[in-house]
Amino acid sequence: MQIFSWGVSGTLGLLQARAQLEFGWRDPELPEVIQMLQHQFPSVQSNAAAYLQHLCFGDNKIKSEIRRQGGIQLLVDLLDHRMTDVHRSACGALRNLVYGKANDDNKIALKNCGGIPALVRLLRKTTDVEIRELLTGVLWNLSSCDALKMPIIQDALAVLTNTVIIPHSGWDNSPLQDERKLHLHSSQVLRNATGCLRNVSSAGEEARRRMRECEGLTDALLYVIQTALGTTEIDSKTIENCVCILRNLSYRLAAETSQGQQMGSEELDGVLCTDASGKDAESSGCWGKKKKKKKSHDQWDGVGPFPDSNDPPKGLQMLWHPSIVKPYLTLLSECSNPDTLEGAAGALQNLAAGSWKVGPTLKPWSVYIRAAVRKEKGLPILVELLRIDNDRVVCAVATALRNMALDVRNKELIGKYAMRDLVHRLPGGNNNNSTGTIGGSSKSMSDDTITAICCALHEVITKNMENTKALRDAGGIEKLIGIARSKGDKHTPKVVKAASQVLNSMWQYRDLRSLYKKDGYSQYHFIGSSSTIERDRQRPYSSSRTPSISPVRTSPNNRSASAPTSPREMMSLKERKIDYESTGTNSGYHGNKGEHTSRKDAMAAQLSSGTSTLFRGAYMSPADDIKHNQVPAQGNPPEAYPPFQTPPGATFEEPYYEDQAHKRPQAAPDGTMHLGLKSTGNYVDFYSASRPYSELNYETSHYPASPDSWV
Repeated sequence: MQIFSWGVSGTLGLLQARAQLEFGWRDPELPEVIQMLQHQFPSVQSNAAAYLQHLCFGDNKIKSEIRRQGGIQLLVDLLDHRMTDVHRSACGALRNLVYGKANDDNKIALKNCGGIPALVRLLRKTTDVEIRELLTGVLWNLSSCDALKMPIIQDALAVLTNTVIIPHSGWDNSPLQDERKLHLHSSQVLRNATGCLRNVSSAGEEARRRMRECEGLTDALLYVIQTALGTTEIDSKTIENCVCILRNLSYRLAAETSQGQQMGSEELDGVLCTDASGKDAESSGCWGKKKKKKKSHDQWDGVGPFPDSNDPPKGLQMLWHPSIVKPYLTLLSECSNPDTLEGAAGALQNLAAGSWKVGPTLKPWSVYIRAAVRKEKGLPILVELLRIDNDRVVCAVATALRNMALDVRNKELIGKYAMRDLVHRLPGGNNNNSTGTIGGSSKSMSDDTITAICCALHEVITKNMENTKALRDAGGIEKLIGIARSKGDKHTPKVVKAASQVLNSMWQYRDLRSLYKKDGYSQYHFIGSSSTIERDRQRPYSSSRTPSISPVRTSPNNRSASAPTSPREMMSLKERKIDYESTGTNSGYHGNKGEHTSRKDAMAAQLSSGTSTLFRGAYMSPADDIKHNQVPAQGNPPEAYPPFQTPPGATFEEPYYEDQAHKRPQAAPDGTMHLGLKSTGNYVDFYSASRPYSELNYETSHYPASPDSWV
């Protein structure tokens, strides 16, 4: 018989005691351990699986060797064993074997062995909380592999929704609902299940369609978020996962929903019942003024209550209904988790994109979403987030503001109250940010973020001369010229194009040219700057980026940049004190083009390490070009940018953790398993406190609460 150096019990324990006296201890060889997975005694099988979990912890070579020797197939077979202890050990070993992007071969092997259906079968029938945590942890790790996302959706989506997410969310109105609320965000099973679905939601259009149509999923996810509002749980990993899933599912809703469609410009004017200048929608023809068309039930004045649906929203309809705006804005104003902030901003960005109509009534929901953000006083919340020292959050917020500016009233308010914040985030000028730092931080602003800010500025000044003048007054011309004339090693051609397009649009206002000339600028600075684009294409450029700037304007009153007064600014100061080790393979949205790849921390390039599938938001990869937002290089009149949407994958995929089992796992005194998890999660510990909305920034009590007011 084989002699093992790890603890066992029962009959084998007596044999080992005798063997110890006769032969002494020795470490077992890997083939011996794998062979013992087929032993007739369940205790031996359980201990063999636990020892494999110990051996492969942090050792990719051992993981590959276990696969080559058929260990994965044997472990999958143990999932159908009759003994709970065997299930527990087999799940722990499988979780370690499929942990990490370097072990995608193991993930594929597990799938080829029928592992996903086996995991789902066990999840459906077991009531052991620890085993359910392990099972959902294995599925979370598997979901970071692009090739397995659709198989997981096909085999596991319904079971995860019906046996984990809905019951643990408390949405199903069960007798234990109040008790579940108390334990909602401490549920590791719910965290793992939402992490898995967060990853697979970036698998493409078919994946999003099936998740949207999964009965109860959207309702339960929103219920989880609403339950956490106003509590310290708002920064939890579970909430982050839920927001990222919803952000991905909000991507391309009109195009991917059977009854969705885009509205034409004339139809959009009809919905708002006003033209761009706010006058009655009458037009003059050769026979004089035309009579106004009679209002239809879909027409809306842009100020009053939204047209009500016959029934309250439920299921898929909740994704685009204006009622979803308030929870997102509450997250943006109270949450301190940067990934959750990015996800919520990205969801609003997706919903506010374009002029699409969706649903049985074909109501113009994107128009309502933009108005709802204004009516819920969300514009100041978004602008405040521009001051955070977090590149990805700033990028998502800037793009969301760009889409919000498609609304004429929003455009006026953003131009009046947010122009200085947008300009201040641009590199260059007198902000002394040539060193690439923000307030002493070593972080630089990415070209994607600079592009997003330029595109927001472009939309805000389009068809609005007052906003264009405000951009000039805020010192934007100098910064934009600096970007547009930068050499190829400083900014990518995409950034140069975006800045040139803004300058081109500014020059179209003839009444402002005298002001430009008074400032020392000529047509060459506005139109000639676009000629640098082709020149820059011929020059190699490095990955270095012009650093972002420290925001000086932190409230309607010009406060000193040296004094962080809002909790978000204090958050960024805390963040600088922590050193992070980036272990992610991609710092952007993962996966294929336009989607995220796996990483241990959602902020690999910004904060720490991770992986994700939130839309990015699910949150496109850093190398992705925004195809639908190209800026012409010629000095022609500018073209309007189409609305931005963030492709799925814009949230971050994060594999579940490995466990190291020196012996067969023993229950802790409190009855829970000691997992020995690595502290490489996507959740940042020092963001645990709930952050109240800043009293120094646009306090609602200081302003009249009219529908079109800034607050």
